[in-house]
Amino acid sequence: MTAYEDAVQRYFTAWNAATPEELAKAVAAAFTEGATYTDPLASVRGHDELVAVISGSHQQFPGFEFKLTGAPEGHHDIVRFSWDLVSTADGSAPAAGSDVVTLDDDGRITSVSGFLDRVPGA
Repeated sequence: MTAYEDAVQRYFTAWNAATPEELAKAVAAAFTEGATYTDPLASVRGHDELVAVISGSHQQFPGFEFKLTGAPEGHHDIVRFSWDLVSTADGSAPAAGSDVVTLDDDGRITSVSGFLDRVPGA
C-alpha cells in the first residue's frame, strides 16, 4: 500500500467510524491536530470540529457509509480521490464527491478541500 492509499484509508476509517470512541481515535490517526476541512457545507479546523462534522453526516445519513471510487492519485504531499455515499441497506448512492488532501511528513492529513459532485435532491 502506498502512503497515499494509507492516508485515504485512514480518512475513510474516520468517516465510517461506528461509535464516538472509534471516531475520535480515527480522526486523531488520520488528521493532524490543526487540520482543516473545507467543502461547500462546512469549514472547520481541528479534531473536535472534524468529529462534529463527521457526526453530523452520520445523523443526516444513518445507515450510509463512504466508499472510495477508483484509486487515489497523488504527488508530493497532495492526494486526490473520489467517493460515493452508499446505503448499507440497498446500495443506493445519493451523494458523491471528490476530495484533495494535503499530507504532513508522517502521512497524516493537514487539509481537505472537498467538492460535492452529486447531492440528494439536486
